[in-house]
Amino acid sequence: MAEQRPPAAPDSFEQAADAVRAIVFRDDLTVREIAAPQGLAPDSIAIAGDVRPDADEGDSPYGTGRLVLLHDPDEPTPWNGAWRIVCFAQAPLEPEIGIDPLLADVAWTWLTDALESRKAAFHSASGTATKTLSKGFGSLTAEGDGAQIELRASWSPEGAIAPHVEAWAELVCMLAGLPPGSEGIAMLDSRRSPRG
Repeated sequence: MAEQRPPAAPDSFEQAADAVRAIVFRDDLTVREIAAPQGLAPDSIAIAGDVRPDADEGDSPYGTGRLVLLHDPDEPTPWNGAWRIVCFAQAPLEPEIGIDPLLADVAWTWLTDALESRKAAFHSASGTATKTLSKGFGSLTAEGDGAQIELRASWSPEGAIAPHVEAWAELVCMLAGLPPGSEGIAMLDSRRSPRG
């Protein structure tokens, strides 16, 4: 049996943007196109995703993320290519999870594992994982303790763009406590604090 070759890189930015818009995301992640940041590249498209957002369409209390696909035919040196993906994902956590010393490492591993599971080849990756603990005082004492994990990452994709976007969507859901492929399944920890 012949080895399957990964889908080819898009021929144009328009083709890549159409591929992003055509992705069907899991039911428990609502994704919409948003205004892309200006000045980062000649061409860009941005999307935002919220895990089980409230009816008022504000940010989800479970997890949220943003992804920007950049294209610059001049191939900026730090990118080592013409394409770059920049993403952000965050989710609230229970304080006892937030103090785990390996949490930031796990968040980065979830991203790289999601990319690898979709055979989304990449290079020139960089990023930060930040965990935040908070405690309410004064009139906010009743809100109690809170924790949050936030991952900011960028990488240069190889091949088709859709697997990279799908990996980002999986990361947002995993940070929110949903395992891969868990559409329609109750949250792992329904006691999650909406505080960050």
